[in-house]
Amino acid sequence: MTDRALPGLPDAADAGGFGIPLTTFADLSAVTGGPGAKLEWIRTRADDFRREFSSSGTPDSVSTHDLVTLPYPTRFGLFRAALSPAPFLTITNRMLVIRWTESDGRKRTLLFEPSDVEMGRYTPYFEALAKKTPDALEKLMVKENPSVGEHLARLGIRPEEVDYLLFDHLHTQDLRRWVGTTTEQADLGRRVEPFFPNARLVVQRDEVAAMQQLHPLQRPWYQAGHFKDLRPEAILAVDGGVLLGPGVAVVPTPGHVFGNQTLMLNTSTGIWASSENAIAAECLTPEHSRLPGVRRWTREWQQEVVLNANTLETTADQYNSLVLEKCVVDRSQADSRFLQFFPSSELTAHWMSPGTRPTFTHRSITHGSPLG
Repeated sequence: MTDRALPGLPDAADAGGFGIPLTTFADLSAVTGGPGAKLEWIRTRADDFRREFSSSGTPDSVSTHDLVTLPYPTRFGLFRAALSPAPFLTITNRMLVIRWTESDGRKRTLLFEPSDVEMGRYTPYFEALAKKTPDALEKLMVKENPSVGEHLARLGIRPEEVDYLLFDHLHTQDLRRWVGTTTEQADLGRRVEPFFPNARLVVQRDEVAAMQQLHPLQRPWYQAGHFKDLRPEAILAVDGGVLLGPGVAVVPTPGHVFGNQTLMLNTSTGIWASSENAIAAECLTPEHSRLPGVRRWTREWQQEVVLNANTLETTADQYNSLVLEKCVVDRSQADSRFLQFFPSSELTAHWMSPGTRPTFTHRSITHGSPLG
């Protein structure tokens, strides 16, 4: 346990005995010089990480499940690069279900991005947007798919079988129904029993700390007040990169938020990275993008990636983190111009968002059999 409870949040459990620390990028903070020096240092370590991670094996299975398709500001999703006249593009939030077997034979199940879509609507930014949007227009732009629980039921996975919940960051999330609360919740009228009674939320300690006193740039995107009564035993705070299981790791990628993290997967097609640092695979190889304005903007400004920048906490760090992801993943077997970067919220074509049709989409990561 930590030495003292974090104000406003449960005391985060220590990660002792959990996973295997990954040290490849651990000493980035010790690099002398500015963000440019750190960027070049990241490039020099990418091959080391690839060798270290690929030797860990592969999980038993990875499957992908659509949760919701919704509008998102173009100026955020394609930061400064897009020429689209549409104020909103469209993104699809998806959940990954990852299963593996420990060396002692124990089966593990991890859910990546298992958003409670219903409760996510109360994120300040989206709640304010909904009030301004006519119901008829919202129905045209928002598509809700089966819920987290419904997807798991179709896979034959019981809630009590889920070991870990993981998000690249906690923007928009309200996890009370997933992990339970210690006290009655005024808006829900009850103390919440956990839907996932044995699951632990894996979060970087830096993000937990940053949520104690949000900066104005952060406030529209967090529901921080809904984290203060979560069951403390359900929170697993980690510091840095951790190998969770064979071919499954979490790596710190700060910038989009303090404590941002990326899911790394080693599969039958090679290494994948998943986060919301970018909303399309082509944002990592913009020279191949057909999105209006993207190639020209990146060429003129000598940018090698296009960020998802709805928050500007530390933009240079986010740029460096996206380059880290770019350097460690493999190329797509479907189209080698693009990389196996899987946006946790992926750009999706929509007739109401002209000029934002992606050149290429992954739509899913599939490895092994989730029913096996």
